[in-house]
Amino acid sequence: MKTNLILLLLLISISLTAQEKNKKETIVVSGNCAMCEARIEKAAVQTKGVKYASWDIPSHQLTLILDERKCSLEEVKKAIANAGHDTESFKAPDEVYNALPPCCLYRDPESIKMEHH
Repeated sequence: MKTNLILLLLLISISLTAQEKNKKETIVVSGNCAMCEARIEKAAVQTKGVKYASWDIPSHQLTLILDERKCSLEEVKKAIANAGHDTESFKAPDEVYNALPPCCLYRDPESIKMEHH
């Protein structure tokens, strides 16, 4: 009985230390322009636990610093998709995506030729 309790406490302490306070992650997020950049970064940092978000337009890489004790990477990806931008794990809902400005419609290959603001 005592051994089981010690083992349980050990497992709990290991799982708690596995979550990092300042975890750096990089994910791919679809978008085209500076308006996309602002929308993606805003959706990320409004997710409780995200401390930093910076999206690079040419590479489509979003760099994040997050507190895994407060949110998961999957929660951040879902928030970004709900703002209209596809991630590796989540596709933006069509109604949200279709409401983006024309230059932000990254699924349309012609949108990249538009003037971006």
